[in-house]
Amino acid sequence: MTMNPSYSTGQYGTGQYGGYYPNYQYYYGQQQQAQQPARPPVEESYIENIFRLNRGKPTTVYMTFENNKDWNAKIFKGIIEAAGRDHLILSDPNTGKRYLLPLIYLDYATFDGEIEYEYPFNNVGQ
Repeated sequence: MTMNPSYSTGQYGTGQYGGYYPNYQYYYGQQQQAQQPARPPVEESYIENIFRLNRGKPTTVYMTFENNKDWNAKIFKGIIEAAGRDHLILSDPNTGKRYLLPLIYLDYATFDGEIEYEYPFNNVGQ
């Protein structure tokens, strides 16, 4: 069963009776569309966003590659160039080598200095 992307926008919900029906409340046989409470947009803190906020900073990345006989765990050191939803790009300034690292293998990362974590728009209007 394929799902229509508009179902996740809040226009439709799972409804009182399950399944994907418009988000209506039923009251004595009358249909009334349910009122959705207004919520401010919130940026969630995913690891790729944290890497993006720290672009240009040196980091050490620890990864584990299961079922690899040559090297099960590996450490990568470099400057964060970019980060996507599922990958990280590091550059090693000593060798000029660049690494495209799938985040699925990431155990953790360390930084020598402070980590930029706050999103610039979080403090708007405060």
